[in-house]
Amino acid sequence: MNLNLSASLNVFKLLSKPSLCLPHATVSSFDELPIPLSKAFSKNDKQPDIRAVVLDKDDCFAIPDYNEVHEPYKKRRFEALRAAYPGRRLLIVSNTAGAKSYDVTGKLASEVEKSTGVNVLRHSVKKPGCGDKIMSYFRQHPETGVTSPRHIAIVGDRLATDMMLANMMGSWGIWVRDGVVPPQRKNIFSKVERKLGPYLLSRGYSAPDPSSPFE
Repeated sequence: MNLNLSASLNVFKLLSKPSLCLPHATVSSFDELPIPLSKAFSKNDKQPDIRAVVLDKDDCFAIPDYNEVHEPYKKRRFEALRAAYPGRRLLIVSNTAGAKSYDVTGKLASEVEKSTGVNVLRHSVKKPGCGDKIMSYFRQHPETGVTSPRHIAIVGDRLATDMMLANMMGSWGIWVRDGVVPPQRKNIFSKVERKLGPYLLSRGYSAPDPSSPFE
C-alpha cells in the first residue's frame, strides 16, 4: 500500500471544519461536466471566472491503473474540455501518475501525457497538500491567465483529496460522485465518502466560499 501521508495529516482538519471536504458542485460522471465549467456554479449570483482546470485521473476520467481516457468520455467530453481550456490551462494532478512517491521515475506521468495530450504535474506531496505546487505551475505559465486560486476549478472523485485540495487552496471544487468504477468495486474510502458527502450536506454544511491563501 502506498500511504498518502498528506491526506492522513490533513484529515484531522475535518474534525474542526467538516465543510473542507465538500464540493461547490457535483456531477454523477465525467461526461456530465458542463462546458465551460463556470456553468456548474449557476446557483451562485455571479458565475466564477474559471480560467484553468485541474483534473484528477483515477476514477475521474480514467479507469484506475489505466493511462488512457475512458473511451466513452473521449470525444463526448474530454476533447471538448481540452478545446475550452487549451494548452496549459488544463492540468492533470494525480496521486499516482506524477506523484513522486508512487511514480518514482515519472514514467506513468509521461504515458498519461502521451495518451491525453495534457500536462501532468510532477509533485512530491500528494493531494490535498500540493496546492502551492499547483499555483507555482500556473504562475510559471502566465499565458493561462491564472493569477488567483479562484481562477481554478478542481475536478475529482475524492472528497478527502480532490475537494479538500480545492477548499484548502481557495479554488472551486467539482465532485465526480460516481466516477468510472461501479459502486461495488470501489475501495472503502470512496464508499465512505459517497455517504459522508450527502450526510454533511443534510446537516447544513456547505463548501466554504473560495478564498486565496496562495496569493
